[in-house]
Amino acid sequence: MTSPLPFVSRRDALRYGLLGAAGVASLALARPGRAATGATPGDSLYQLRAALADQDGHAFELASLRGHPVLVSMFYSSCEMVCPVLFETVAHTVRSLKPAVRDRLRVVMVTFDPARDTVAVLKETAIKHGCDSNWSLVRGSDADVRRIAALLDVQYRRLPSGEFNHSSSIELLDPEGRIVKRTATLGQDDSAFLAAIQAL
Repeated sequence: MTSPLPFVSRRDALRYGLLGAAGVASLALARPGRAATGATPGDSLYQLRAALADQDGHAFELASLRGHPVLVSMFYSSCEMVCPVLFETVAHTVRSLKPAVRDRLRVVMVTFDPARDTVAVLKETAIKHGCDSNWSLVRGSDADVRRIAALLDVQYRRLPSGEFNHSSSIELLDPEGRIVKRTATLGQDDSAFLAAIQAL
């Protein structure tokens, strides 16, 4: 389901220390910058330290993607409505890119249902959606997932049925891990979003 419901606000993210360094206080979209060198910028998602694991059971750090443009989104594997469309939208977006850009791009899909989305389930989901080696489907603790959702401005809530109400969007990170563009357009092309990826 897709009705956006408040979960962790940006104010709460700051209060709980989710943004790392003080410079991350602003979540405004950053300008694309130079290639990754030196210290991580204060407004980078890579300031967040979260213990994650990917679909192969390997430890995964967001900061390991530094130097690459990255598409980030959130989902849960048992979703039968929007999440399959989300995966297809991301895959179509990747296919639409020039080969050189496509090769550099990385995709991270974070589940907000870590209780059910085990490593084995994430692997099945990756196979189901034809995800290649540039895709990482990751899980973490409830606390770390909430921190990531707060930074991405994704809202979700578990329903008594076990399903989720959630918002859906795709965020583009520059090579330094700063959000430079986002889209909530699913199932069709977003030309401005594609252009932003090509420009990195």
